[in-house]
Amino acid sequence: MARKKQIPEKKVFRHEAYIEGSGSVVEEKITDTLKKNYMPYAMSVIISRALPEIDGFKPSHRKLLYMMYKRGLLNPDKERSKSANVVGETMKLNPHGDQAIYETLVRMTRGNESLLHPYIDSKGNFGKAYSSKMHFAAPRYTEVKLEKICNELFRDIDKETVDFVPNYDNTMQEPTLLPATFPTVLVNSNTGIAVSMASNVCPFNLAEVCETTIALMKNPDHDIITTLKAPDFPSGGLMLYDENELRKIYETGRGSIKIRSQYRYDKSSNCIEITQIPYTTTIEAIIDKIVELVKSGKIREISYIRDETDIDGLKIAIDLKRGTDPEKLMQKLYRLTPLQDNYACNFNILIAGTPKVMGVREILTEWTAFREECIHRRTYHDLQNKKSKLHLLEALSEILLDLDTAIKIIRETQNENDVVPNLENTFNIDREQAEYVAEIKLRNINKQYILRRIEEVDSLRKDIAEMEDILNDRNKIRKIIIKELKDVIKNYAQPRKTLIYEYTEQDTEVVDDTPDYPVNIFVTASGYFKKITPQSLRMSGEHKLKEGDYISQSFEATNKTELIFITDGEQAYKSKASAFDDTKASLMGDYVPAKLSFDEGENLKILITTTDYSGYILFFFENGKIAKVPLKSYETKTNRKKLTKAYSDKSPLVKALFIQKDCDILLRSSEGNTLLLNTEIISVKTTRDSQGVQVISLKKNAVLASVEKVSDNIGLEKYRTENIPSSGKKAKELGDTNQLSLI
Repeated sequence: MARKKQIPEKKVFRHEAYIEGSGSVVEEKITDTLKKNYMPYAMSVIISRALPEIDGFKPSHRKLLYMMYKRGLLNPDKERSKSANVVGETMKLNPHGDQAIYETLVRMTRGNESLLHPYIDSKGNFGKAYSSKMHFAAPRYTEVKLEKICNELFRDIDKETVDFVPNYDNTMQEPTLLPATFPTVLVNSNTGIAVSMASNVCPFNLAEVCETTIALMKNPDHDIITTLKAPDFPSGGLMLYDENELRKIYETGRGSIKIRSQYRYDKSSNCIEITQIPYTTTIEAIIDKIVELVKSGKIREISYIRDETDIDGLKIAIDLKRGTDPEKLMQKLYRLTPLQDNYACNFNILIAGTPKVMGVREILTEWTAFREECIHRRTYHDLQNKKSKLHLLEALSEILLDLDTAIKIIRETQNENDVVPNLENTFNIDREQAEYVAEIKLRNINKQYILRRIEEVDSLRKDIAEMEDILNDRNKIRKIIIKELKDVIKNYAQPRKTLIYEYTEQDTEVVDDTPDYPVNIFVTASGYFKKITPQSLRMSGEHKLKEGDYISQSFEATNKTELIFITDGEQAYKSKASAFDDTKASLMGDYVPAKLSFDEGENLKILITTTDYSGYILFFFENGKIAKVPLKSYETKTNRKKLTKAYSDKSPLVKALFIQKDCDILLRSSEGNTLLLNTEIISVKTTRDSQGVQVISLKKNAVLASVEKVSDNIGLEKYRTENIPSSGKKAKELGDTNQLSLI
């Protein structure tokens, strides 16, 4: 009887968990613990820390600005406060450490130059966003106050325009959002990394954002790109304009923007001066990369580079060697260094507590809805105040009819608590109105004062009617928003810092500036590669090789020659001769599998050198098939280093040969049959992993054993065939094939 196969029990990781309050420990699945403990943390990071909301702020930014507002630092007459004081006050709302709060403050200052429109006016050293080594001073040395533009962030915040919630220790209230009068979320950049998601919102020009918002409110189908021309970065630079990519960003919220540094060339000193760099990089990153390229010999036109950044602004000076074309050098530097960089957009914003990636149209629509609610709540708050005031002034109208009676009631009432009830009963007014009348100062009990107050009644009734119309008419609310946006443009708009560069294909065309010179290339059977100049080769002795190794291929080529390494793993690895260092015959050379990161266990089969991808590769398989593949099939438009499925894996590969033109090939099978043919009769297969065509017919268990390329076929014509497949002929004796001449 066959034994029943035992199915192993699925392993479940468990750990001990303490049950709070019970004093006991139980075993629990670790997945349950992660779900219970980690998920709340992840949600907290997403919702309460890392992602901006529709007002354009993360909680840390909002708390800091609000505490500065509460300290009166928006008052133009108030002096700046020490940053340490602001940090200390902010800790009432933000439970994180003082250093984290201060770093948040630094980024929002004018001195740091991180934001297109800074929110904090600063005095002292706040470092620079474009430098990793220019550190900010300690908070006890620096001073801050709110910039004038913050008036637009806090306008009417005390009129219940936004919700307030208790702070972390329930000692004070803080706003959940700021009632910003313009779309701050798109005006200043915001980057955040949460758990499993991130946000990266690029900045746009203030005037363009406001104009686009107005246009969308008037016409939801407005073509955004006509008013919102492109992002605008505080570091300036040139933006390579790609309309299709911009439209993609505007619609989906995802995409990439290319930013290029600005420079000027000083002919008298033969020096390039970089004055603006991409927002995503730093001075040090640029200089370090250029120094690395100079040391590696990839850039030879630079004699010296230095950082000349000073109080006047950023400057990187690059001294050139005599005869250098500065424009060509800059094109090379744009290609090889962070002087040209990409800004990856990811407009992930919290909407009602839910993260959402949105395009510009959807963001501005959401902001408009948020602002409409702010206006509605502000109007309702003002309406209630005016109704309350009208209610009180209506009591004065009643008193005016008989002012002497009111005075007599107040004077003759013996008990103070009876004054208000007596006024109520006499003049037919409610308690609130009676309290108001009773509190009027003695000096104001005259007809002139009362008549002036009563004159306000008509004005109040007019205002109340207007406010009720606003609350009932969305178009009137939108007109208010549009007016506020126009005021923002008028008061705070500034010219673009990032210029738009309409580039052509020629501007981005990669120029091959690799130095070209003759070289000799050698490949060993073990996979070692040597590139030796003819001068060095003439002066060299024997090749240094591993024990048992030998030179399997050699070529005369140039430093610009392209290399295709075919392996026994059906893969091709592409490189260039220039990627290998010049060496000497007395050295081992580069080990190709390590240099090109071959897959484990892969070995080199053949190296093919080319400059124009002309010719063919012949793949000979054990099953007697031959695949004739044009070398063009291995040419790629991109710089792909690895090509899978370089040839068929249906049958083991016996040999691979590269030929420029058709030639004679001699095949031998394991059963002793020989076949001579010209490759012209083999049809070309454009697919790299083609199985090829059957050339030699094989008996059962027989395989193709050897392949040779011949130039002298004297004595071999009897084995030639013009039709395939063919079984070939038995060689009478081994000597019949000794006449062939190998190429």
